[in-house]
Amino acid sequence: MILKASPEFEKRIGIWFYSTNLEGIGGTIKTIPADFNVREITNREEQEEGKYLIAELTKENWDTHGVIREIAHRLRVSRNRIGFAGTKDKFAVTKQKISIWSTEENELARVNIADVSLDVIGRSNKAVSLGDLYGNEFEIVIRGVEGRYEAVKEKIDAITNEIGTNGGIANFFGVQRFGITRPITHVVGRHLIKGDINGAVMSYISDIFPGESEAAKQARMLCKSGKLKESLKIMPLRYERAMLNALIKKDGDSLSAFHSLPKNLQKLFVHAYQSYLFNIILSQRMKQNLPFNVAIAGDVVCFHNEFGFPDPDKVEKVTANKIEGMNRLLKRGRAFVTVPICGYETEFADGAVGAIERKVLEEEAIELDNFYIEKMPELSSKGTSRPVLLPVELKTEISDDELNPGYLKVKLNFFLPKGTYATVLLREYMKDE
Repeated sequence: MILKASPEFEKRIGIWFYSTNLEGIGGTIKTIPADFNVREITNREEQEEGKYLIAELTKENWDTHGVIREIAHRLRVSRNRIGFAGTKDKFAVTKQKISIWSTEENELARVNIADVSLDVIGRSNKAVSLGDLYGNEFEIVIRGVEGRYEAVKEKIDAITNEIGTNGGIANFFGVQRFGITRPITHVVGRHLIKGDINGAVMSYISDIFPGESEAAKQARMLCKSGKLKESLKIMPLRYERAMLNALIKKDGDSLSAFHSLPKNLQKLFVHAYQSYLFNIILSQRMKQNLPFNVAIAGDVVCFHNEFGFPDPDKVEKVTANKIEGMNRLLKRGRAFVTVPICGYETEFADGAVGAIERKVLEEEAIELDNFYIEKMPELSSKGTSRPVLLPVELKTEISDDELNPGYLKVKLNFFLPKGTYATVLLREYMKDE
């Protein structure tokens, strides 16, 4: 089977192929924030009493961490008193639950922020956290689509049918995981895994990418040449400034510089490198034409939880005498083929699948033990597993694009489980480099 190759910027993050080979519709997403609507789905039911106030946060053109920081500032409370289940896109309209410890409803009057609203749902004795998240409902508009209505509909239907035949699409980690303008997080993560803290810091503050501002590029050039004080004077970016400050004050202490970053960001780097390895393993599996919706001997599968979603804590290797029964479970959506999110407790698959996993780490010059980081054990990861296939059902609506006369717009409505990426689905329909 000949696979359609990905554009170069995707290959840099381990995504080598498309899951569908048909021509896409092109177009553009996120022309305006309202074109990208996300609503979080949780398994929570709130009460009338409890130490946490629970509210629905609606935001437009705010990143989650930034708006939480601003809400905490307006309420005059610690940022740590506010809980949420997942981060949401910035250039979008998003809805999600948040919890605020020891806060009364009338205090929300102080939260008067442009393009942000808080609607009280109830109270609870349990903070909102990642474990509450099922997934997200999306309503996304693709604008500037060329062609006649019938031709565009035919393309969309054909791609949808191919996805259905395949049982879904490759469950890649999307570009947001690595940085859209500056895909650097996995590069920093690899340095950390190798124990090279200085390399991690210098990559973060000095590696240059084409889409950056000229001021940032100039500051990074100065940093590369060792002129840290001169770089600090013109560096426009907050986190880079914090790292440069620490390097200058602590006489080049890279560990102090790294710890100047917020804790949630520090953890992101190792996760991003694990995601990169996952993408590479998945791409290699596609290259070798190994199935995604059928288990082969040596595969590791996980089983569904009480809600019908994959549970990476319930895994089993597929042996030759279990293939038939396991594939019956896969067909009924009760089991899922996985590959590892590599960590220090990872057990590779057997056979051809395990050979791919071992080869990827060998080519990266990484061993599983490296995921225990002695200098920063809090960033260590024991690893987990992730399904290779992302099943998708969606509704589409085609109409004239009022912002681009003479073109069409396509509205897509779909649900995705937590940890999966809408952009990974959109790329299959758009095929736009």
